[in-house]
Amino acid sequence: RLTVQQQDISNLIQRKIAVDEENAHLKDEFSNLNQKFKDKSQELKDTEECARKKEEQNRLVIKNLKEENKGLNTCCADLRNDLEKLRKQAAQWETEKSGKDARIKNLETDLAEAREQMKELHSICSNLSSQLAVKQEELSQKDCDVIRTK
Repeated sequence: RLTVQQQDISNLIQRKIAVDEENAHLKDEFSNLNQKFKDKSQELKDTEECARKKEEQNRLVIKNLKEENKGLNTCCADLRNDLEKLRKQAAQWETEKSGKDARIKNLETDLAEAREQMKELHSICSNLSSQLAVKQEELSQKDCDVIRTK
């Protein structure tokens, strides 16, 4: 009976040793898993922090882009207004140019007519000069005749 009990004790001690070894192994595994969990938790916190910072940066970028877009929209509206003013001014200038072109054409026509009149008057003047020369010649002839007759 004692031998059986010693055998049981020996078996129990061996089981205890095996359980203790398994327990130590499980403690090590738990410690490793716990460390991995802490590392992953820290990594998750770091990732969440990075994501939060990126999200904040994206919000700032979006805000800045919206402000820039607002400024560009204002600038575009101003440019459209300026373009409309320039188009109106160009149309006005075109109208003025058309009027001035017509005036120039009229003046050129008047100038051509004046030149034609000048040619006619010059021709008349030449004819009159010729007639005057003839008349002066006749007058001189008559003066000579009068002087001879006297």
